[in-house]
Amino acid sequence: MDYSSPDDPCYVISVAAGMVNLHPQTLRYYERIGLVVPARSPGNMRLYSQNDIERVQKICRLADELGVNLAGVEVILRLTDTIGQLQAEMDELRAAFEAETQQLRQYLSDDDIDVEAR
Repeated sequence: MDYSSPDDPCYVISVAAGMVNLHPQTLRYYERIGLVVPARSPGNMRLYSQNDIERVQKICRLADELGVNLAGVEVILRLTDTIGQLQAEMDELRAAFEAETQQLRQYLSDDDIDVEAR
């Protein structure tokens, strides 16, 4: 079976617009102001990934349901992107810390030192 990643660009603008119930010109506008950045094919066609579709859906929810203007949407998206990046970094650091802690415990237990008694 061939599984694609959510980052794989696979939807042309007309399909993407239909998926999010927007006019293609609206997607072009969102791209022009930097809210979404679809990939480009060798022929320079916009290709949207599943992640792009979800981002546009988030934009629509913020604008339509919560009444946030597009400048506010941009700030919210930038902050949520930053939080996601920081969370990923923190998860990596936590995993490295736990691995190092495990190695130290193993090292100390090899020397017959009871770490838990301290």
